[in-house]
Amino acid sequence: MFVDTATVTIQAGKGGDGAVSFRHEIYVDKGGPDGGDGGKGGDVIFEATENLNTLLDFRYKPELKAKNGQNGAKARRTGKSGEDLIVKVPMGTLIKRDGKVIADLTHHGQRAVIARGGEGGFGNAHFKSSVRQTPRIAERGEPGESFEAELELKLLADVGLVGLPNAGKSTFLSVVTNARPEIANYAFTTLTPNLGVATIDRTDLLIADIPGLIEGAAEGKGLGDQFLRHVERTAVLLHLIDAYSNDAAADYRTIKDELAKYSEELSLRPEIVALTKIEGLDEDIVNMQIDAVKKVAPKRTDVYAISSTAGIGLKELLRKLKKYVEDARAKETQEIETKADVPVLTIGSRQQESSWTVTKKGDVFVVSGEKIEKFARRTNFDQFEGVNRLRDIMKKMGIMHELTRQGAVGESIIRIGDEELTLYEQRED
Repeated sequence: MFVDTATVTIQAGKGGDGAVSFRHEIYVDKGGPDGGDGGKGGDVIFEATENLNTLLDFRYKPELKAKNGQNGAKARRTGKSGEDLIVKVPMGTLIKRDGKVIADLTHHGQRAVIARGGEGGFGNAHFKSSVRQTPRIAERGEPGESFEAELELKLLADVGLVGLPNAGKSTFLSVVTNARPEIANYAFTTLTPNLGVATIDRTDLLIADIPGLIEGAAEGKGLGDQFLRHVERTAVLLHLIDAYSNDAAADYRTIKDELAKYSEELSLRPEIVALTKIEGLDEDIVNMQIDAVKKVAPKRTDVYAISSTAGIGLKELLRKLKKYVEDARAKETQEIETKADVPVLTIGSRQQESSWTVTKKGDVFVVSGEKIEKFARRTNFDQFEGVNRLRDIMKKMGIMHELTRQGAVGESIIRIGDEELTLYEQRED
C-alpha cells in the first residue's frame, strides 16, 4: 500500500529535575549543597533513508515520543540525558507544523531535529554563593516540544511521466526500467506512483510514473490531485500522448493546463513530448500528430515518436532526457551555491527573547515573554525560595515595576505561562 501523507503527534523528552541535597559525611563539618542537575530530554530527529518509499508505517504508529531526562542526584550527579528518538522517513519527505514546512529531507542520511527535548533543571549546588551558603532551590526540568506534525512525501525523481490515462506511461516505464507496474488496456490502471531506474550510456535516470491525469485534476477530479505533488521535484517532465488520439493537441493542452493550475512553476519545467504506440501507424499519420502537438507546444519543444513494445525511438529519447536532466541539475546546483553566498542577517533575536508584556485580564495580571516564561517553567513552585528567586528575576527585568504601575498589589495573582504566584514575596515562617 502506498501512503504519501500522514499526521503524527510528536513529543520530545522532558528535562530531568534538579536535586536538593547537602553533603553528609563523617568528619566533614557543615557539608555544602551537592544536588546535581537534571539530564536533558531526548530530541525527536527525522532521518531520510533510501530504504523506504512510503509513509505507511506512520498510519499505525501516529505517536512519536523521545525519552525523558533523569533527575539529578546527590554528590553533584547529573541525571542521564534522555535517549533521542531517530525516526526513519523516505527521501523527499516534508515535515510541516501548523502548515509551515520545518524540514525537507531530500538526501539519504540527511537529518533534522524536529522537536527539541527540554533542558534539565539546575540542582541546588548550582545556586551556592558567598551570600547563599545553604540554598534550598532546585529547578524543574523543562518540558520537551510537543505538537502535531503533517508528513508529506514528494517522490524524488529525475524524470516525471505525465499524460492522460492509458497514454502508455506504465508500459514505457516497464520497458526502459526495472519497475514492474500493473499494465492493462483501460484507464487508471496505475493507482499509485511507480519508480524505476533507466540506464543509458552508463548514466542512471530515476523515472516516476504518476497516475493518469484528467481535466480538473488540480481541483480534485480523478486521481491527479493526490499525486501531482510527486512531479514537483522532478528535473524534467516527459509528457506522453497516445498517437491514436483523435486530438493529440487537445490532449497536450489538457495536461499543461492542469500542471499550470497546480503550480505555475511546474508548467514551466523542462519538458519533452513523446507520442506513444506508433508501431501500428503509418509514418504520415505519426508526422501529422507530431505537427499538431508542435503547433500548441512552446517553441523548440522536442517531440519524439516511440513504441515501447517495439523498442522504437527509446534510446534517442533516453539520451535526450539524460541531457535535460544534467542541465537541470547543474542549474539547481548553481542556484544553491548562489543562495549560499548571500549572508543571512538576524536582527533583534536577543531583544525579542528578553522582551515581555503585562496584560490585565480581570483580576489576574498575565506576564508573557519567551525568557520569563522559560524561568517560570523551570521554577519549582513548591519551594518558597524558588518562587522568591523568580520574583527577583522579574524585578531585575523590570516586570515588577510594570505590575505595580498597572495596579498590582499585595495578593494580586500573577500568571506566567501555566503557573501563578502572588506579587508579595512569600517568607518562610
